[in-house]
Amino acid sequence: MQGKGVVYIIGFMGSGKSTAGRKLAAILGWDFVDLDRKIEERAGKTIPQIFSEEGEDNFRIIEAEVLKNMKPLKETVISTGGGTPCHGDNMDFMLANGLTIYLKMTPEQLKKRLLESSGERPLIKNVPDNELQSFIEKKLSSRENWYSKARIIIEGTNLDISLLTSIIRSDQLS
Repeated sequence: MQGKGVVYIIGFMGSGKSTAGRKLAAILGWDFVDLDRKIEERAGKTIPQIFSEEGEDNFRIIEAEVLKNMKPLKETVISTGGGTPCHGDNMDFMLANGLTIYLKMTPEQLKKRLLESSGERPLIKNVPDNELQSFIEKKLSSRENWYSKARIIIEGTNLDISLLTSIIRSDQLS
């Protein structure tokens, strides 16, 4: 059953999930939750610290727990981590409990954004710039199966927030 009032934004790292989520929530007058921030609050550590101290497997366990134990009290836009939909039954959970939106981008677009971003991203911190595109292509290819299950797939570059807002509003009425 599709949950009313919960929107999950999914996509590859650097696709603008948090930025789009904040804008959407502000326009809709809804709450905004960044799943990565919730994970950091629960763990008392940053995402890079969790990865380096506990490993990706433990991070994914914490991520799934936080995702599934979140109980939005009202309309909420939730931006997920890039790998969230691809582990365990997280994607099925999101599909059953809200509207899923995939911000789709090409490897070239993602590389440009990731090279320009200042945030530390554990999965690419040891990837040399000249190997980044190849890394993105491989990782994106392995994740596309999950991402493509989203109810709405929209081009992430030059995202039309007004259009996306209209889509969400009409979905909430149906």
